[in-house]
Amino acid sequence: MADFNFRISPNIVLGSYTSTRLGQYAQEYGKKFMVIFDPVLKESGTSQKILKSIQDRGLDYFTFDEIPVTADTEIIETALSLARQAHVHGIIAAGGGKTLNVAKAVCTLFNETKSLYEFADGEIPTTEPLPLICVPTTIRDEFLFMDKTPLIDARSSKIKLLKNKNTLCKLAVWDPNLTASLTEKQIAAMSLETLCLATEAYLSPKATFFSDMLIEKSVQLISYAMDGAQTLTVTTPQELLLSQGGCMTALAAATSSMGPASLLALTINSRFKISRSLTSTILFPYLIEDGAKFKSDKLATLAKILRAAPEDSEDSQAAALFADYIRRHIAKMNIPARLKELSLGIEQLSLAAEDAGETDLINALPRSMSSDDLFELIKQAY
Repeated sequence: MADFNFRISPNIVLGSYTSTRLGQYAQEYGKKFMVIFDPVLKESGTSQKILKSIQDRGLDYFTFDEIPVTADTEIIETALSLARQAHVHGIIAAGGGKTLNVAKAVCTLFNETKSLYEFADGEIPTTEPLPLICVPTTIRDEFLFMDKTPLIDARSSKIKLLKNKNTLCKLAVWDPNLTASLTEKQIAAMSLETLCLATEAYLSPKATFFSDMLIEKSVQLISYAMDGAQTLTVTTPQELLLSQGGCMTALAAATSSMGPASLLALTINSRFKISRSLTSTILFPYLIEDGAKFKSDKLATLAKILRAAPEDSEDSQAAALFADYIRRHIAKMNIPARLKELSLGIEQLSLAAEDAGETDLINALPRSMSSDDLFELIKQAY
């Protein structure tokens, strides 16, 4: 197990209506902010609720919500230029992963003089980043607390990784009420995606006792949200359980690492604009079956926490029941169970495997894998 170094960062505020106190928290980091929104929040009226808290505290701000379905380096350059022209003190970002990644990139590069593409091609930032305040509106974001930010290179549609300080996010405000705009199917798919990320972090060679502890608790909370609690004493609402599980999983992923399903979902989304939640969910049971070959004991632990396997099950049996559990939930949600149902050819998916093999993330997978190994996983799920 990897050595563990614990630093108290970032500050995390999690609970119902915590976003209504955003202005109170933000004033600690400055008086002038760029607020980056997911466009969906404007349509649902959620953005106005978030802005009211900032307005009530008398903070100066302007908004940026020109985030397309897939935000690439061109969008980041636009947002970065606006932030520099306004001489902001910090960035507030509210939305899903793509919105928060744009904000992370803007904060990281704000004081740099080189071009964005130099950093996309491997240059390491050296200046102090702007303070970042994140308001996640989905239940998962694997990169929220990581020292890397995924960028979609507009020149090639490939994923590039921008190095950032792991203390970049100064404050994360998790308000379960902000997930109200998500459909029931979206919440179900994101629940499985979060569970997939948690499983990958649990199997990672970079796992620590701290990340394992977080994963085991997050899996229990996600289980309660998906299947109901074993006793009537657990009365926590589903949206709060999922937010708690998602937050713990993001923290664990930052101290451990993501795995092959999440990595492939990232590169497939970059090239072909397919939902990451959908792709990682399809790959999830095949990830479990692959992991059972070398870490069946850890998969058995998660299976028993999920109540997918009896407590007295053998490790290999519990791992198999874990994969069956995921497939049952996929069928229940009535979403594609095979990659071929995404209207992508196997040749196209091979490009995503090659892209994944070119990223640094491939060096931290649960077992040593090449792009060929990732393509084998794709073929199994195709």
